[in-house]
Amino acid sequence: MKKSEYITSRIPHRDPFLWLDRVMEITCQEISAEKTLSPDLPLFNGHYPEYPLMPGVLLCEAVFQAGALLIGELIKEGEKTVGIPVLTRILGAKFKREVRPGDTITIKAALKEKLGAAWFLKGTVRVHGKVAVQVEFACALKA
Repeated sequence: MKKSEYITSRIPHRDPFLWLDRVMEITCQEISAEKTLSPDLPLFNGHYPEYPLMPGVLLCEAVFQAGALLIGELIKEGEKTVGIPVLTRILGAKFKREVRPGDTITIKAALKEKLGAAWFLKGTVRVHGKVAVQVEFACALKA
């Protein structure tokens, strides 16, 4: 199975709204993925055209997708609960660094706690090895 098929077999996101290119590592507690942000992405034409930046909300979305992929993997490994992980809460986000066209970001999401059908996670986006975004969030499974 190609890596892109691995991702799309576990989460419903597709281009142009898929913010994960590659899974670098996945365990039962954490996922690490990457995304290279093509300078040709149309969003850079409108988000500060003279000084294009990746919107912070989309950096958070990359973390949310990584978290959904982690949950999808855990479900696939044998849990009886089935469904699609859906974002239910953003507990806090901190934006620390700019992400620019052409950058490759490293996205991590880690499971903090699972309560019933609720999954509580935290995640980061790094660019050039430095934290760009930190966010805590929750997901629930939608049948």
